[in-house]
Amino acid sequence: MYIANVYHIDGRLDDRSEGRGQSDYGILKRVANLQHLLSFTPLMTGHLRVSSPWSQLGIFSLVFLPQVLLLVFSASADTSNIKIDYNNRNAINLLKWLQAGSSLIFFLLPAFLYAVFTFRDKYFYFLGFRKAERTSMYGLGILCILVAFPFVFWLGELNQKIPLPEWMTGAETETMKLLEAMLKVNHPMDIVINVFIIAVLPAICEELCFRGALQRILIHCTKSPWAGIIITAILFSALHLQFQGFLPRMFLGIVLGALYWYSGSLWTSILAHFVNNAVQVIAVSYAPQYVSENPTMPVFAGLASGIIVFIILWVYARLSTVTFSKVYESERFTSNNQFLA
Repeated sequence: MYIANVYHIDGRLDDRSEGRGQSDYGILKRVANLQHLLSFTPLMTGHLRVSSPWSQLGIFSLVFLPQVLLLVFSASADTSNIKIDYNNRNAINLLKWLQAGSSLIFFLLPAFLYAVFTFRDKYFYFLGFRKAERTSMYGLGILCILVAFPFVFWLGELNQKIPLPEWMTGAETETMKLLEAMLKVNHPMDIVINVFIIAVLPAICEELCFRGALQRILIHCTKSPWAGIIITAILFSALHLQFQGFLPRMFLGIVLGALYWYSGSLWTSILAHFVNNAVQVIAVSYAPQYVSENPTMPVFAGLASGIIVFIILWVYARLSTVTFSKVYESERFTSNNQFLA
């Protein structure tokens, strides 16, 4: 959308015209030049309520604080008296839908509230629901996450060799038992429900929260895309409170963050996140031992996988035109700027 010409000024100005001095001519000439500039300047449409990234971080922290407090309370609470009958399908089904609700409350709600307080409108657009710069980026993102599995499994083995304090690992045994019960298949429809609850919802809600909201803030604060991506990935992994899988989850967070940054579209990281979760849900439905056991992975296979992921991300970056200045160094959204500054 462009500003229409408001004035018409005859370009054939003559400083020799009667009653016109040189100064009048100069003023009119500058007005004529301004008219020409305005004719080709896109109309700026303000979209930010809060422009400071540190203020945005404060808003996000406030809307996410109840979730953090609940996580801390849950981790520190004495649950020894709480017994779950893992053979009771009604109880397990109820827990599945509680899991679905937690994705919406813990991740989608804070992201949405952050967007409402930060942007004037188009909340989900500015959280990342836009088209990728190139259509091929969707397929490359899925390929990247599939190729990453051997490296993820190798990181899992490495992670399990790291001695961790009891407070980090105490609740994980019970969590694994619950997850194994939830993923147990008695009917083909169980797989569909599990994929929806454990793959679809977390992919959308967690990507909105961590990549769509938190990552965009941290990149702006640090003025470094990779610093923002890595810090977000660390928080993404830590807030799952499953420290025996901290390294592989952090690595996946880095990959997902890079896919979002270079494509400019949250859909790329959502699809990759979904594929990662769905493959594992379907796999453990038929091999439930892998809920608590990390698949053994030869070192060379893991390293080869990591190298291929690096190459795919390098190609991804080469296809992208996204830069920090293009995304952030503008306080207003313009018709020529599809990004989220």
